[in-house]
Amino acid sequence: MTPRKSAIKTDLFAADFHQQKLDQLGDPLLRIASCIDFPALAAEVDRVAPRPTSPQGGRPPYPTETMVRILVLKRLYNLSDEQMEYQLLDRHSYQRFCGLVDAARLPDRTTIWHFENRIGVAGAEALFAAVEQQILQHGYVARGGQIIDATLVPAPKQHFSRDDKEQIKKNAMPADWSPAKRRQKDLDATWTKKHGKSTYGFKLSIGVDRKHKLIRKLVTDTASVHDSRHFEVVLDDWNTSAEVYADRGYPSQEREEQLKAQGYRSRIQRKGSRNHPLSECQQRRNHKIAKVRARVEHVFGAMEQMGGKCIRTIGQARADFALTMMAVTYNIKRLVFLEVGPMRAVACP
Repeated sequence: MTPRKSAIKTDLFAADFHQQKLDQLGDPLLRIASCIDFPALAAEVDRVAPRPTSPQGGRPPYPTETMVRILVLKRLYNLSDEQMEYQLLDRHSYQRFCGLVDAARLPDRTTIWHFENRIGVAGAEALFAAVEQQILQHGYVARGGQIIDATLVPAPKQHFSRDDKEQIKKNAMPADWSPAKRRQKDLDATWTKKHGKSTYGFKLSIGVDRKHKLIRKLVTDTASVHDSRHFEVVLDDWNTSAEVYADRGYPSQEREEQLKAQGYRSRIQRKGSRNHPLSECQQRRNHKIAKVRARVEHVFGAMEQMGGKCIRTIGQARADFALTMMAVTYNIKRLVFLEVGPMRAVACP
């Protein structure tokens, strides 16, 4: 019998044809590149965390702009350093976005890890401020009031023996912990219970403007810290409206008086108690506020779409970095939506 011929035809220009097809479908990364001034972001990172120089020479580090783009990709698709290295090697769209199409060598997992350590939390905060500046340059001033809320962010669970817990409470290190084991133990994350479910990790508190649903301020902490502790920290003084929305976890007489003294209009939901249930008027007010306050849940939902509100890191400092980069990437994605429309869905690896 004669062998069947393959139905797949080969072409020397197949790669060019595939690239043209991808461009016709629309590369979401090109839309990000068209809206965001990445050189300006890189300049701000270099200002707070200057590039290292070696007197002995050696291979120069990758441009800061390239590494910033990699960090955005990493958070946008919730990739580990190992997966980021693989996807850079595998995906032409990633290489094009990072300016690495013709590069002989690509950043590996160690390079990405060292860059994150170099810029640290200060670098992530500088990126957040720089993106906010570009948001304002595009004309998206905080409008319509602000919505304040917090969300729990799970971290890798830790398991301690009873003796370990006793030592940790005394600010002592268990004697049988090797340096390698110590590096894998998170002594900063805490447990908390919400809606009957226990969560181990950290907390992200944000202030979002009602009009554009952009994160204007943020603060991070451990999971056990109450949401209301960071209310004043994420309060934005530059919103064009004086209305402040929040759920039933934030009300207090002192806060109401303070907001009024500062010229704000409180739209914080009332909370009933066992002997003092909410009146029908208060329930209607809460329902009206909930319709507006729900917009902040869209922000947290968008973070879930970027791979989920979770981190793989150990310790408060790395959690602060990861959560701040999560907010940076969300604002970038939201700005692209406001400027050129929704990004087409791209399957995450």
